Amino acid sequence: MLATGRYAQCQSRFMRYIDTRPNGDALRKCILQGPYKLSTVIIPAQPETDDSPVVPERTQDEIYSMVDACVIAHEMWIAIKRLQQGESLNIQDVKTNLFWEFGRFTSHDGESMESYYFRFYKMMNEMIRNNLEVATMQVNV
Repeated sequence: MLATGRYAQCQSRFMRYIDTRPNGDALRKCILQGPYKLSTVIIPAQPETDDSPVVPERTQDEIYSMVDACVIAHEMWIAIKRLQQGESLNIQDVKTNLFWEFGRFTSHDGESMESYYFRFYKMMNEMIRNNLEVATMQVNV
């Protein structure tokens, strides 16, 4: 079980990895600050009345799916922050987004077969992880 606030090791490991990259300072700035300045909205919390734990339970697949679907590092950083705060995407939204992405999937001009294959199977693996089935004829077309 993963609990809120237990991602410090992953964050520090990710930031150490960024420091090894050639443009580590720029990457660090993009991840921590993002392309826009976000304002903080303070919402007063209601005290919990029952004795049930507030920490949401997450599975490894759910966390991996959410982080693996990110294209840029800033999106990944935001996804990790959401997991820390206990937010998650509705499973129906995930399925809708995957079917939409599958429907519009195409190759890019000048793209290598390896790149196309990698993007396609990354999307198909994501669909399998979310128990989505696509007809074999649709996949082979």
